Amino acid sequence: MEIEKILSQEFSLTPNHTHNIIMLIDEGCTIPFIARYRKELTGSCDDQVLRAFADRLTYLRNLAKRKDEVSSLIAEQGKMTPEITLALQNALTLTEVEDIYRPFRPKRKTRASVAIAKGLQPLADEIIKQSGKDLLSYAATFISEEKEVHTAEEALQGAKDIVAEMISDDATIRKDLRQLIWNKGEIKTKLADPENSGNYDMYADYHSLIKKTPHHRVLAINRGETEKILKVSIEIEEKQALEVIAKKYIKKHSPYQELLEEIILDAYKRLLFDSIEREIRNELTDNANEQAIKMFELNLKPLLMQPPLKGKVILGLDPAYRTGCKIAVIDSNSNVLDTAVIYPTPPQSKIEESEIKLAQLIMKHNVDVISIGNGTATKESEIFVANLIKKLKRKVQYAVVNEAGASVYSASKLGAQEFPDFDVALRSAVSIARRLQDPMAELIKIDVKSIGVGQYQHDMPQARLTQVLEGVVEDCVNKVGVDVNTASPSLLGYVAGLNAGVAKNIVKYREENGKFSSRAELKKVPKLGDKAFEQCAGFIRVPESKQILDNTGVHPESYEATKRLLMYFNMTEEDIKNENLALLPKLVEKAGIDKVAETIGVGVPTLQDIIKELLKPGRDIREELPKPQLKSELLDMKDLKVGMVLPGVVRNVVDFGVFVDISVHQDGLVHISEISNDYIKHPSEVLKVGDRVVVKVIEVNVDKKRIGLTIKGVTAPELAEYNQNNA
Repeated sequence: MEIEKILSQEFSLTPNHTHNIIMLIDEGCTIPFIARYRKELTGSCDDQVLRAFADRLTYLRNLAKRKDEVSSLIAEQGKMTPEITLALQNALTLTEVEDIYRPFRPKRKTRASVAIAKGLQPLADEIIKQSGKDLLSYAATFISEEKEVHTAEEALQGAKDIVAEMISDDATIRKDLRQLIWNKGEIKTKLADPENSGNYDMYADYHSLIKKTPHHRVLAINRGETEKILKVSIEIEEKQALEVIAKKYIKKHSPYQELLEEIILDAYKRLLFDSIEREIRNELTDNANEQAIKMFELNLKPLLMQPPLKGKVILGLDPAYRTGCKIAVIDSNSNVLDTAVIYPTPPQSKIEESEIKLAQLIMKHNVDVISIGNGTATKESEIFVANLIKKLKRKVQYAVVNEAGASVYSASKLGAQEFPDFDVALRSAVSIARRLQDPMAELIKIDVKSIGVGQYQHDMPQARLTQVLEGVVEDCVNKVGVDVNTASPSLLGYVAGLNAGVAKNIVKYREENGKFSSRAELKKVPKLGDKAFEQCAGFIRVPESKQILDNTGVHPESYEATKRLLMYFNMTEEDIKNENLALLPKLVEKAGIDKVAETIGVGVPTLQDIIKELLKPGRDIREELPKPQLKSELLDMKDLKVGMVLPGVVRNVVDFGVFVDISVHQDGLVHISEISNDYIKHPSEVLKVGDRVVVKVIEVNVDKKRIGLTIKGVTAPELAEYNQNNA
């Protein structure tokens, strides 16, 4: 296979860039490192493209390997032909390769294999040949007591079984039928028990063209089938399917037309349809899973990249009913200052007592923000906090944070190591506070599958889901950079080139030797070799280092080039510290960026990255994003009226729309048709998790806890009035 040629075409890359990317991957370079520090070699491909490239490279290599295996297996049987060789060469998918191998695969005992063992293959060949010979007379010549062929009719039936299996094993037929069913077939569902629809009312009598069935519906149908509430089938007009087979196997004016039509019907019903139905259902599921995983990926990135709330004392509140709300106060460095339990929610409803206790904690520790988990009893807790804030003399705001996975972390080995003296609920309260203070540092402690940013996560292929989501975490962590002197082992473990073992060694070295004073000191850490250093160094930050570049994204391999750049314009590293480099971009542009890059010995993309880092040493790119939305008052869902215009924050993006938090405890749905006046294929083209939007209420159903919202329906005068009222 010409793998490099295929990849170049599919990813619109030059052959040279394709070759370089493959070489870098094979050398063990990480995706973040390749994306950030090898732009000249890759044509500046970003991490997303590189991960898709790496996935496709793996698939194509597996495909090539399987082609070689199948070729060898067929050759060992002495049945290889030029036609089979060509078919294998042209096969584009593993399914096609398996179809080609199907006739040669060792089979369990079948009706056809029994007939072949009885010596009936020549009779089957005669049927295929369609010469016009009297088949019944010819069949009589195969009668043999020894082979247990007792009549001509029995011999003919055996030959028909052989031909039916030949048709079923025909790779071309399978491919054509699969294509026909995919394009013109329907997926249909009905209730297994008409009296029990569960949550699947819309699927009680559902049908849709296979190729047009939305991915989220495929997953819903699968779940309904797994729960034994739905019965699912694939349907296609039988006549169309039979014509596909007949076109190849029945000659014009064939003397055996009726017989062949009978065999084709048997092959289709008994051998082909069920098999292809399974393949199509599997393909539908695989496609739906990939789309769902893509949505997880899409939603997780902005969740991780939420700006940290630095310099604030935060009170974390883990809501609950019977057991009370657990409280943890953390300082601006995430250290726990205090803990408590209050009972403002039913059944105790000790509101006054809880207000006194919480107010004391707020005043004692100068709390700036309250972080409330969005789980059980959140609504009651939020109402309680909003009412308390109105009575306080100190200005305090609150935010509701996604607590998905907090309980997983609290009960984990890591949670127990961090807070051995805290019970599970108190650990959750700490996690909820830290999620507002530094979302990434806290979320990376949780199994990525437990972070609620999509749908059907438990139905996904778990290994694939983990692989993709850990890739997202790795990309985000390395985009931001990691302070080696404060980072936890969990955070360090996601730095390019490092693993959990080396991350622990870094923390152990730090504990035994004090803070790192330079990036170069990392080389003293046990098991952190030259390759690991090359991969991780640019993503590690050392604020305490005398070398200011150690606190930037400039890689140590480019330090000399950076010095040459400064010297070129009569500058020094002191100018970086004093932030006197504002004119550097204009100076480079005036001198000619290509000329400057050549003079200092780097490519233009690397030069551009160096300049960006020099202008803002130690910067956190998350600070450029919108800050978390803090609130001091709360609406109730019952307060909502159709036509209200409200601010909101996108909490989840799914195939059919986005869910928006409008501060009434229940997220509202903006259907894809209500997002934009322009046609969009997917909500992610316009919105992402964390985006702030202005919405109008178009439906309120308190009983079903359903809120319908529109973005495109907010008129210009309504938006102007909203902006004026909230200026």
